[in-house]
Amino acid sequence: MRNTFINTITELAEMDERIVLLTADLGYKIFDNFAKKFPNRFYNVGIAEANMVGVAAGLASFGMRPYVYSIVPFATLRCCEQIRDDVAYNNLNVKIVGVGGGYAYGFNGPTHHGIEDISVMRSIPNLNVLCPGDSLETENIIISSWLGHAPTYIRLGRGGEPKVHKSLSKGILKRVNESEDFEDLIIFSCGGILSIVDSVNALLRKKDIKSTVVSVPYVKPLYGSLIADMCRQTKNVVTVEEQTIVGGFGGAVAECLMEDRIFVGFKRFGIRDMFIHTAGDQEYLRNLAGLSVELLYKNILEFLKNNE
Repeated sequence: MRNTFINTITELAEMDERIVLLTADLGYKIFDNFAKKFPNRFYNVGIAEANMVGVAAGLASFGMRPYVYSIVPFATLRCCEQIRDDVAYNNLNVKIVGVGGGYAYGFNGPTHHGIEDISVMRSIPNLNVLCPGDSLETENIIISSWLGHAPTYIRLGRGGEPKVHKSLSKGILKRVNESEDFEDLIIFSCGGILSIVDSVNALLRKKDIKSTVVSVPYVKPLYGSLIADMCRQTKNVVTVEEQTIVGGFGGAVAECLMEDRIFVGFKRFGIRDMFIHTAGDQEYLRNLAGLSVELLYKNILEFLKNNE
């Protein structure tokens, strides 16, 4: 996702002289090509994320189209006040790009765990929240963000996430396999955990469970009517996110279903209300949080059994 972002934004910058890229002492060599091509439109502000967002707001107020880039907790939590007051309050066309959602930077410890960002960002008025699931969705989201004018938070993986979609389905909701029937279960997936969810779905279908995976890159606005229409066609719904379930993507889907009076079996899978105090890679920490293929498969089967 990270490389797809920089490649796409570089291509867009060749067409649009208003695009400016700001980073906070991150990126290393991945920005070399952009900086070489557009030296007057690339700024490394140092370890000063809050100031970076303020600078971006100033640039946007003069008609530029800034993209700011940092690791998820630093792009969101560290500069939440500036995102709220400088960008969202003034409805400025600033795109905040957080890299390494969830436990992607697990070895760096809890300061680098991006597990609350969706909850916090979706609570800010005017701010869109986008969470692509793989490289194809990332390219689509970056282009969409460029075409739009709203303040936007874009949550990416760290890089190396498997490409799940062979091609992108039309529309807002991105089904991985359009041919699958789903009268038993819909799994709504948010962000870079999509490949894990797709593997879980393959195991479920081997058990003759009629299920399908739907990636939901648009967390805010959620396009709840589209989700509601799908959920009317199934018996059970689960959501999966590498983020706290407190106020996260699963909560947004639950709100949608309740407001539309759609009564199906429902379960959120994500990070419980907890910190992990152990260092480890993303796979290891996902397992501790119950987000491995094996644990999700086991727990979804148990959920379905309890709802028979």
